[in-house]
Amino acid sequence: MHTLVKRLLFLLVAAGLGCAIYAAWYVRTPIALDKLPVEFDIPPGTALRGAIRQLTTAGVRVGAGRFELLARVLGRAQDIKAGSYELTRPVTPLELLGKLTRGDVTQAEVKLIEGWTFRQFRLALDQNPYLRHETQGLDKAQLMARIEASETEPEGLFFPDTYLFAKGSADVAVLRRSYRAMQRHLAQEWAARDANVPYRTPYEALIMASIIEKETGRPADRDLIGGVLLNRLRIGMRLQADPTVIYGLGASFDGNLTKAHLQQDGPYNTYTRAGLPPTPIDMPSLASLRAALRPGKTDALYYVSRGDGSSEFSRTLNDHNRAVTKYQRLNRHRRD
Repeated sequence: MHTLVKRLLFLLVAAGLGCAIYAAWYVRTPIALDKLPVEFDIPPGTALRGAIRQLTTAGVRVGAGRFELLARVLGRAQDIKAGSYELTRPVTPLELLGKLTRGDVTQAEVKLIEGWTFRQFRLALDQNPYLRHETQGLDKAQLMARIEASETEPEGLFFPDTYLFAKGSADVAVLRRSYRAMQRHLAQEWAARDANVPYRTPYEALIMASIIEKETGRPADRDLIGGVLLNRLRIGMRLQADPTVIYGLGASFDGNLTKAHLQQDGPYNTYTRAGLPPTPIDMPSLASLRAALRPGKTDALYYVSRGDGSSEFSRTLNDHNRAVTKYQRLNRHRRD
């Protein structure tokens, strides 16, 4: 009897040791993959066994029972994160479990460009294949309500930048981040504004920044263009900014701005109406926000494009008219 007990103990120890050796081998041996790279999705609400099924379907031969046991023994069975994942090299079960429980998901990006209108902004989101499109079909006011914004008109209120997101994220999440980024930048620049800028509200500064964004052909001229437009605004002179007219024309604009367009009155025609238009006309950059709130020091009231992206600045209308004639002639010569 004593000998039998010894043998049973020996077998139990041997079995335990064997299991320990096998477990050590399993957790450190790379998983067999049908291909590389391999991509797979774990939908929201998926439990451990469902995640393992997604892995198997994607060609990740994880060993369902063993992987589940590993997760449960380590107390990580409830920690699997939803999202899109990618494996670019073989990984061990332990590494894969860490990836799934950290939520180490693959990322995509969307670039929202300064100077874009909100319509262009939204189109870029709608065309991104990695976003979940929850805002399609919503009108402007409904969309703004979805991102918990107090405004109903979205133009100008989203900060242009490159936004990274986990594949499968909702477009509303990107919009909310961009909206909050613009609110943050605008508040910071408003707090640091020159004491003599004539705006009554940060929103008015945002409108001016959107005009500066479109009027700037060369970054080096941005602050001076801001200075000229602020000089005009202070003295009640009409801004006479072509981009505001173009924005007001909307889809009817064919790329050719005519004298008739400049004479056609409307809320965005800064040739026929003094002051700022009712809303921004695009999504301005941080540099344009700064140019609107801390403009360059100048006594100029006019500027004209030289045709190379830079501008010629003038104090008087006579000097401006001479500059216009000069650069129109040069530009015709270049075209010829």
